[in-house]
Amino acid sequence: MNKIKFLSVLGVFLAVILVQIPSRTQAAQNKSEGRYAVMSPWAEVDPIPLKGLTAARVNDLSGKKIGLFVNYKRAAMPSAEAVEKQLKARFPNSEFSFYHSRDWNVNVIETNDKDKFVAWVNAQDAIVATIGD
Repeated sequence: MNKIKFLSVLGVFLAVILVQIPSRTQAAQNKSEGRYAVMSPWAEVDPIPLKGLTAARVNDLSGKKIGLFVNYKRAAMPSAEAVEKQLKARFPNSEFSFYHSRDWNVNVIETNDKDKFVAWVNAQDAIVATIGD
C-alpha cells in the first residue's frame, strides 16, 4: 500500500513539473528576447599607470662588472651559469659576480639581506636576473 501511495504522489509531482516546464520556458523566452547582459572578460584595471624602465643602458659590456642575480628556484643557477659562459666568451675582460637569493620572497629589497643586496647592486655596471622557472 505504501508503494502505491509513493508512486501515485511521484506521478502527480512529475505531471505538475512537466506541465509547468513549457510555460516557464516560453515566459523566459518572451522576457529575455532582445535583452543581453554583456560582461567584460577583463579584470579590474590597475590604478597605477605603467612606466618604462628608467635605468641607464650600458652601451658595451666589455670591461664592465656584470652581476648575475639568481633566485631561489632550482634551475636559476644553471641558467645564470650558462649566461655567464656566453657573456665571458663575448666579453672576456668583464668581471662577473653572483647574488644568490635563497629567499622565496620576490622582493629581495624587503628581506633581511637588504643592505648586502643594495651594496652588491651598487657595485655592478649591469645586472642580469635569472629566474628558475
